[in-house]
Amino acid sequence: MASQVFVAKLEVEKAPKTCAAFTSLLPFRNHTIHSRWSGEAIWVPLGDYQFGVDFENHTCHPSRGDILLYPGGHSETELLIAYGSSSFASKMGALAGNHFLTIVEGREELDDMGKLVLWKGAQPILFEALD
Repeated sequence: MASQVFVAKLEVEKAPKTCAAFTSLLPFRNHTIHSRWSGEAIWVPLGDYQFGVDFENHTCHPSRGDILLYPGGHSETELLIAYGSSSFASKMGALAGNHFLTIVEGREELDDMGKLVLWKGAQPILFEALD
């Protein structure tokens, strides 16, 4: 994101369908904005895009560095990246998202990333596979 680089582990054993659906889109480029209801988190709004997955390894309470996919339904499809205390929600209320990625390198930069998006606005984001 912007100039920050994070390495994340795919949670293939816990969320195999979500991992497969997301990796089929790599490289994935978009913009991220700060969450409005979920606390210390940023999100990528994806509108009515359908990944074709149901809930798996889902949670409303991501840990710092967890990346969730909300596959749509009550609210729009989205990615959520927790950088601190977070309780996943939308204007429709609490949401559960599929925890399919965990940031394993660069975690010390998460707070800076969150504050950048909070104070400077939307930032570009790129997900790509490592060789």
